[in-house]
Amino acid sequence: MERKPARSFKDLLVWQKAHELVLSIYKLTMNFPKEETYGLTSQVRRSSSSVAANIAEAFKKKSQLDKLRILNIAQGSLSETEYHILLAGDLNYATVDHIQENATQVSRLLEAYMQAIRK
Repeated sequence: MERKPARSFKDLLVWQKAHELVLSIYKLTMNFPKEETYGLTSQVRRSSSSVAANIAEAFKKKSQLDKLRILNIAQGSLSETEYHILLAGDLNYATVDHIQENATQVSRLLEAYMQAIRK
């Protein structure tokens, strides 16, 4: 089955999965200790939302190089998010296995999207 071209960043599967990741992180961090409000909670929320925001920004860029540069920034934000998730798990703030799986899925989709742009 051939997919229709995306008309909006919201049509991109990679953005949809990145947005789901952000939503799950917001829900997860609601239960973090209050002393983490301006620390880990803020950092992981910011880095995860940056992934989805950068995918949205890249969608509108005209040049292939601009798209790939911004998507690479999204990859960096995703790596940062993955570290914060690992840290939250190691600190026993939450069970993070499902979120780690979501992040891995976003990583794979982001790489595939970048490969498609390169072709």
